[in-house]
Amino acid sequence: MKARTERPRYASGPPQDGGRLARPVRGFASGKGDNLVRRHKIEGQARGLQKMIEDDRWCPHIVTQVASVNRALQEVAVGRLNDHLQHCVSQALASSTIFGETRLDEFAGTIRQVVRL
Repeated sequence: MKARTERPRYASGPPQDGGRLARPVRGFASGKGDNLVRRHKIEGQARGLQKMIEDDRWCPHIVTQVASVNRALQEVAVGRLNDHLQHCVSQALASSTIFGETRLDEFAGTIRQVVRL
């Protein structure tokens, strides 16, 4: 069996440093453990929702559980947007106007996606 290796993802393509891919330091890396714990909780909520549907539970309880899962996912999105703004976008703005404007455009596009919920 082949070992699977993950490659880092870059919003604007990989850096050009002699052909090597450098792993960028992300601002949210310090909160990665919290994000993983939250993800596991959301997975548990989703499994609970699936079981409720399979068991033909009362509709208002199912809808309440759907709302809980949605709120939890929205909190993850807001947290990631905040981290991205505080670290990635602010660093890009400090480094250059053009790079900063590119990051702001990406950020605005992401917010548009979140608001479409």
